[in-house]
Amino acid sequence: MSAGEYDGLRAAVTGGASGIGRATALELQARGARVAVLDLAPVDLPDGLVGIACDVTSDESVAAALAAVREELGGLDVLVNNAGISAVGTVEQNPSSEWTRVLDVNVVGIARVTAAALPLLRASDHAAVVNLCSIAAFNGLPLRALYSATKGAVYGLTLAMATDHVREGIRVNCVSPGTVDTPFVARMLERFDDPVAERAALDARQATGRMVSPEEIAHAIAYLGSPLAGSTTGTSLLVDGGVTTLRVRPV
Repeated sequence: MSAGEYDGLRAAVTGGASGIGRATALELQARGARVAVLDLAPVDLPDGLVGIACDVTSDESVAAALAAVREELGGLDVLVNNAGISAVGTVEQNPSSEWTRVLDVNVVGIARVTAAALPLLRASDHAAVVNLCSIAAFNGLPLRALYSATKGAVYGLTLAMATDHVREGIRVNCVSPGTVDTPFVARMLERFDDPVAERAALDARQATGRMVSPEEIAHAIAYLGSPLAGSTTGTSLLVDGGVTTLRVRPV
């Protein structure tokens, strides 16, 4: 970490009240940024973080939230599109209504918030967007058909936005975590018949033998959003404990 590398910069983190989002907001704040947390329930936030109510599935809510960011922070330099929801099942187990709901949050939500943020980002000398992708975009994971589809779309969307806005001085990247030990995962585990066994399987899936921590993802996001990464755009940064590329022998 470079102390003060975010001095004078303003950041917004969607889904920033818990899990990866909260860890990211705290990391950016520690590096010198003023940070707005955009969340359905931006409550019980640590001192210094600006809580702003935001529903990423609503055009009106997103527009109001970005107007509040402009008023509270005076502008925006770094947008972290972290808000997302899970889905468990095969293609025949997720009804059409769930496909619509999850795609609206995980994919359209990123497009919706970024589009609303672009006028502020264009005014910045250090504009960056960091999207939350997943190893599910690159690996065939069991019972993750819908979730994987959304994260594959996030990866493609990241590349498209990076291309569209590079000449405006806006960098766009994504972080692709392995399974992260967050309340998000805890809620997903509740849907399994044996949550304890499923948690053990998730730990074992990483070559490191454990799930990734939210703080490890936050460090990766902070790198991609930093002015020190000025030549990094259109990149997916894997933070996955080796799932995607390592093939270790079973113990």
